[in-house]
Amino acid sequence: MLLSILYVILSGIALPVGGIQMQYLWRNQLGDVYSLGLGSAACLGAAAATMSGWCSLTVGSFICTLICTAVCFVVTLKVSTRNLITFGILFGTFIGSLGTIVVTNAPSPELMQKYYLWGAANFRMEGVTTSDIVFSLALFALGMGAAMAGHRTLTRHFRGEIEMTAFSKAMSLLMIMFLVTSAVSICGPIGFISLGVPNLSRTVCRSTDIRKHYLISSGMGITLLLVTFLVTEYVNFGIYLPISATMAIIALPLTALLFIRQNKDADSPSQPSR
Repeated sequence: MLLSILYVILSGIALPVGGIQMQYLWRNQLGDVYSLGLGSAACLGAAAATMSGWCSLTVGSFICTLICTAVCFVVTLKVSTRNLITFGILFGTFIGSLGTIVVTNAPSPELMQKYYLWGAANFRMEGVTTSDIVFSLALFALGMGAAMAGHRTLTRHFRGEIEMTAFSKAMSLLMIMFLVTSAVSICGPIGFISLGVPNLSRTVCRSTDIRKHYLISSGMGITLLLVTFLVTEYVNFGIYLPISATMAIIALPLTALLFIRQNKDADSPSQPSR
């Protein structure tokens, strides 16, 4: 249980922080850590490792994600940010198709079930080794260290004060990959939190200082994941509830209320100063 809670906290930090970095890097609120195919690559690596047994699920996930990031690294040096987003969507579709082929040719139903349980996201830590955990924590430390070290550059880039070089953007993508993979390789791809939570943070806090959003997004992410974890463990109605699906159901009403409130505030006439 303590190890599960540790990864609830780690995922609640890593995915929203990675998401807000992508939004600042692209200057686009639709920026997401999975937009460049990282999630699909993680699933492909996990599927290949599970079906073949050539390495642990965690290592397989990391290796494929690293290869995907290397491709995006090279593409980032050659194309504009707008074209990179389009490329990422197409590339993610391609990687996802490969993963589908691997999974549908699983040698046994048990292996297929094992993969799908990981792919639906969970914190049960089944089959996770001590080496996997050490490796994951090292990736998390590298990713968070880079996020804190580069906060000024990302904030100024987002404000339009500077334009990051293609190489700097590519290095940022690599560090975001380390951060995201630290959670995904252990717990599976957790949806919503890397896109929805950063946008919620930007709704409740108008500051463009990315450090504030690191803090707010992390608090929101941990709280949301912890509530979801407790629901799936203790209020599951006798059925298996995947983390990603359950969290989206819980968070959607909150997200809708916040965005409705934001629109009302934007539409309301300003009060005359006294």
